[in-house]
Amino acid sequence: MCARVAEAFRAATGRHPEAVALAPGRVNLIGEHTDYNAGLCLPVALPHASYAAAGRRGDGRFTVRSAQTDGVWEGGPDELGPGRVRGWPAYVAGVLWALREDGLDVPGLDLVVDSTVPVGAGLSSSAALECSVAAAVTTVLGRDLDAGLRQRLVRACMRAETEVAGAPTGGLDQTISMFAEAGSALLLDFDDGARGVVPLGLEAAGLLLLVVDTRVSHELVDGGYAARRADCEAAARELGVPSLRHASPDAVAGLRHERLRRRARHVLTEIARVEATVAAVAAGDWTEAGRLFGDSHLSLRDDYEVSCTELDVAVAAAVAGGALGARMTGGGFGGSAVALVPQDRLEGVADGVVSAFSARGYASPQLLLADPSGAARRC
Repeated sequence: MCARVAEAFRAATGRHPEAVALAPGRVNLIGEHTDYNAGLCLPVALPHASYAAAGRRGDGRFTVRSAQTDGVWEGGPDELGPGRVRGWPAYVAGVLWALREDGLDVPGLDLVVDSTVPVGAGLSSSAALECSVAAAVTTVLGRDLDAGLRQRLVRACMRAETEVAGAPTGGLDQTISMFAEAGSALLLDFDDGARGVVPLGLEAAGLLLLVVDTRVSHELVDGGYAARRADCEAAARELGVPSLRHASPDAVAGLRHERLRRRARHVLTEIARVEATVAAVAAGDWTEAGRLFGDSHLSLRDDYEVSCTELDVAVAAAVAGGALGARMTGGGFGGSAVALVPQDRLEGVADGVVSAFSARGYASPQLLLADPSGAARRC
């Protein structure tokens, strides 16, 4: 893929790229809709990634091309910011704008991107795109991708997504894309900013992470995600706390509005499930981890109301086929589910999910193995 995107750059511009970088998508094991509530999340990086090739131009302008679409976006520095770009190029232009806003001397650039992260599947294709572009651009600038720069790029990519692309991200996706470690999950605390590596040992335990892309379109800019975030902010205001992370179960139970009460209950119980999952993984109790997956899905379905029929079918079929547990993952309203599957049951689980979709007349799902992978890097 690195060679492919470099060759696409050469074909488009007639010269070699100065930098090629990649950044992974992610699947969140547990801890959904908790990042923007200052809570805990437990994501892993996917082997599926976005790739970006970059090279300087002499006229100060920017061009962006993608292997996934036809055409070229072109603009100058004044055309990068909020309200200026629509569609997928907004994620790239937003990164360029945010890096410049952060004080980096970003010159005119040609950029070519490619990706193996399914789009709209809730696997963070947008953050992978942002982070790959950020890594490529800073490589052109001669910067080392050390921890300090990575954290700076997380913030820039968050600004790109929220302020330019218009998706109110909480930062989980950009953080795992920039800081993932192979074979491990990251425990992210969005209250104090702490990151902890959680070795999974899936291979030793004879387990696999199976992702089921339902192929139901998943868009964070269509209003549902923002509405859930607004509900949480309203609940926090009513409780007089800076975020729901600081609310107590008793206080949440006393919220006057039933919808806000359910939203806040999900957040508190989900944070507790993240802590319990980390403990279960450390103890090698994968049966308990699977149970927690199931409880998380029910909470997302019933209290947070971000599941859909296809996700519910995928989760039920995976468990019926032999998975230890399964849950929807990502923002919801479509997208993907993740299942914890013993290696010797993989075929049965996969066949069961595909058969369940076929029996209901749904489009066949895409199945991916989520081997926990490393962070954004240069090719």
